Amino acid sequence: MQSNDYIQFFDGGIEPTLENLGGKGSSLVTMTSAGMPVPPGFVVTTAEFDAFMDEAGITAKINQLLADLDPEDTAQVDRVSAAIREDICSRPVPQALRDQTTRAYESLMSRFDAPVPVAVRSSATAEDLPDASFAGQQDTYLWLDGVKAVTEHIRQCWASLYTSRAIIYRLKNNIPNEGLSMAVVVQKMVNSRVSGVAITMDPTNGDRSKITIDSSYGVGEMVVSGQVTPDNIVLDKVTLAVVADHLGDKHAELVPDAGAKRLVEREVDAERRGRRSLTDAELTAVAQMAKWAEKHYKCPQDIEWALDWDLPNGENLLLLQSRPETVHSSKPAAQPTATAGGYFGGISSPAPATGGFSLGSITASLLKPSA
Repeated sequence: MQSNDYIQFFDGGIEPTLENLGGKGSSLVTMTSAGMPVPPGFVVTTAEFDAFMDEAGITAKINQLLADLDPEDTAQVDRVSAAIREDICSRPVPQALRDQTTRAYESLMSRFDAPVPVAVRSSATAEDLPDASFAGQQDTYLWLDGVKAVTEHIRQCWASLYTSRAIIYRLKNNIPNEGLSMAVVVQKMVNSRVSGVAITMDPTNGDRSKITIDSSYGVGEMVVSGQVTPDNIVLDKVTLAVVADHLGDKHAELVPDAGAKRLVEREVDAERRGRRSLTDAELTAVAQMAKWAEKHYKCPQDIEWALDWDLPNGENLLLLQSRPETVHSSKPAAQPTATAGGYFGGISSPAPATGGFSLGSITASLLKPSA
């Protein structure tokens, strides 16, 4: 299947735009075009969401419900959010749109020897903008099998444009609801052995001569939720020498259960807890990838990465997402200083992510790459 108005494959050769693909989708297509090791997938574009909303005829009603909402009145916001999401999830999706998604999913599955699980990730047009970070504001769903589960969760991602957290965030940041749209990423799951984030600066002080890496075993959701403390390593950006190295407890990990088709929590044994989750070679590879992303985007980056169990060493580092670092990037560059680690999660957003591992939109969305 070729890319079209409703579906755009990461490697489809079409110029990505925020308006069509949202922040996350546009980033993934851009990274794929640049030759970065991104797990394969496609984006259900904003055109499909807009066509669904037009057919449902509920946009005016939604705008009316959102008018004059007080972001401090969380009970009212929760009621409005629930009503809007229920309305979106109860409306039928036109068959022509469902067929587009079905064909795209079947085309993605044809790339593998056998069907593989996918993650379904929201990609709103207002997320990951240079002056705002929407990390964790919408939903991500992991370890999905079959077109029925995928299409159901695409609709839930559409509805997540109107979660209470997303509505409140837009209200507090004066981002209008009119004209918002939602694309959805469908991407092969990553079988994460180790995962984390890397920021091409020291986020504690904005020092751009450093790279800060957080890493832990398994899928990154437990890091995002604060259930485990990751290893935190600060490196010199030029020499890649370790400046500071803080060992996290890493007492547990989330790992895929292939039989149950879900993630399960497993205790990390004392020996693994007592050593860094990345080898020296892996640490260098993550840092080099982060520098590559910064050079490509020409500004400090907050990347999400994973080492995949299914791929051989040297080929198993995957880039899940790269977004501009939003806390310090708009400020003048800091004078270089060597500081200890301790920055939790490696997330630019002020709020923790939920619903999956995009680590940072991370969202816990740890996707499993092409084997």
